[in-house]
Amino acid sequence: MDLELKDMVAVVTGASKGIGLAVTRTLLEEGALVVAASRRPGPELTALAGDRLVHVPVDLSTPEGPAEAVARAHEVFGRLDVLVNNAGGPPPGAVLPRFSFTVLSDADWHAMLEFNLMATVRAVRAAIPLMLAGGGGSIVNVSSTHAVVPSAVNVDYGVAKAGVNNLTQALSEEFGPQGIRVNTVSPGPVRTPWWTDDGGAADVIAAAMGTDRDAVLDGKAAEMMQLTTGRLIEPQEIADAIVLLCSPRSASTTGSDVLVDGGLRKAV
Repeated sequence: MDLELKDMVAVVTGASKGIGLAVTRTLLEEGALVVAASRRPGPELTALAGDRLVHVPVDLSTPEGPAEAVARAHEVFGRLDVLVNNAGGPPPGAVLPRFSFTVLSDADWHAMLEFNLMATVRAVRAAIPLMLAGGGGSIVNVSSTHAVVPSAVNVDYGVAKAGVNNLTQALSEEFGPQGIRVNTVSPGPVRTPWWTDDGGAADVIAAAMGTDRDAVLDGKAAEMMQLTTGRLIEPQEIADAIVLLCSPRSASTTGSDVLVDGGLRKAV
């Protein structure tokens, strides 16, 4: 299926690994022009380098970072059609999961909200004038099942992502009539570096459960979260849903939250 993304200009935040890398690669395969924003490019993103990809080295948790990435798209390609707000998860220096509300300081809350909510707010604020000038566009905000399935585990992350969902609905209502579609994709647990890096979620959970990281990654995490599929989700599975929402083939989809969660959310 042709997603009609050829020569459209997209900004992807958190593009150096995991979901963001998969989204960047897929947009390039569909013919889009991509500005990839992250603190460092990483080897896999560097391997995609070419005249259709620009990397912007920015810290997206800072007030100026998201706007800098959006401005770069306009400078290089002259327009903006798509924004994927993927940056999120543990703020720089934080180790997740954290198992209780009581361990969180004001500094923890501030860092989590800056990286997972305010980075999205700032990117959208910069993108909307460019999209309006170009006649419309698509914004996809990466949320989480945690936004609607509250838990004492990573409670600050869940609150931040619930804010992203609310923001998405509000933006869709205000700017949908002007041609800007705004949606969320809510992943369940995805096999990204957040899980697989040394000291990451797999190691933290393994220590808490008295098992090893391979057992967590290969089944115990899915069992603990009652995933119907019995496994963690692959980044490409999330990227496919995101890129479809970016496409004009989804022209009547706005204000929606698309679950790709392995069956985690068991609700009507």
